[in-house]
Amino acid sequence: MEGKVRVLVGGAVVAASIGLAATASGTPNATQHKAATNVLVFGASADPVLLDPSLVSDGESTRVANQIYETLLGFKSGGTTLVPKLATSWKASNKGLTWTFKLRQGVKFSDGTPFNAAAVCFNFNRWYNFPAPLQNSSVSYYWNTVFTGFAHPAKDSPGPGKSLYKGCKAVNQGTVALQLKRASASFLQAIALPNFGIASPTALKKYKADAGTVDSTGVFHPTGTFATRNPVGTGPYMFKSWTPGSKLEVVANPSYWGKKAIIPRLIFRPIADNAARLQALQTGEIQGYDNVAPEDNKPIQSDGKLQLTIRQPFSVGYVGINQKLPPMNNPLVRQALAFGSTGPHWSRRSTRRAPRWRTSSCRRR
Repeated sequence: MEGKVRVLVGGAVVAASIGLAATASGTPNATQHKAATNVLVFGASADPVLLDPSLVSDGESTRVANQIYETLLGFKSGGTTLVPKLATSWKASNKGLTWTFKLRQGVKFSDGTPFNAAAVCFNFNRWYNFPAPLQNSSVSYYWNTVFTGFAHPAKDSPGPGKSLYKGCKAVNQGTVALQLKRASASFLQAIALPNFGIASPTALKKYKADAGTVDSTGVFHPTGTFATRNPVGTGPYMFKSWTPGSKLEVVANPSYWGKKAIIPRLIFRPIADNAARLQALQTGEIQGYDNVAPEDNKPIQSDGKLQLTIRQPFSVGYVGINQKLPPMNNPLVRQALAFGSTGPHWSRRSTRRAPRWRTSSCRRR
């Protein structure tokens, strides 16, 4: 399904959010190809915060960033099975402290910079060496959560002693080794998150990605332009322009290594009010939006020009365990719980018990 979705719009996030035909019926046929529009306008609930995935944790930023950047690994659509992205294969050392990745060959960032092992190491070492303002957990939330430490910690920031990350080695241009300080069962799934998208080292340096300050509320204000006007990745779309409060536009990347996007232009238009988004859809100002208000379901379903798509829930975000209290202080009990809470049975049971987690999207027919 991942490939089929990318054929249509070049990114799973937009396709899933809009609920376009190929999401349900597979790869579009020749007639659908011919009829594909040149531009798709999507109604977002807000502007992105920034266009640097390592510095955001909100959905609107990630939605756009996921079109521009790619990760080493990804998830099979609708689940947590890992699939190749910029890495084609991966293998752990005996103790799980070194993960070696074979990288996809012939890939370039949209600015022409080659994607290789050195580029991967540049990104991981950048995150590990974030300057003090970027170490704020409100800014680099996912690095703080997954890797927990920085090479040069600011006051109150965790240092190398607490870091999961040890280093990165470019074995050769097509092979990279990520070194950990301790084994981690969640490492691979973590780096498949879009927040660990690989950016062009050339652009990161040229547009001063790490320059800026953090205010008292934890918001990063960049003085460089990488995260606002010059984001560069390897994804199916490239950044074109952003007028905050009005629209953000990305265009198809002509040198994309994978299946090319059919829709040349994607425009994200921020419309905060649910009723206003529906009205914009009805008038044709936008072609789709998600997180439809429940009270709007019936009016949409009764409109022959609109299509409402209900996505099944993937409702278990995490299971928290207090390891200080018995019996959860026993590793064998935690292991038994882990074995018993995986697989299709758990997924079906969780889905049935949490219907309120269903999400919906709407588009014009």
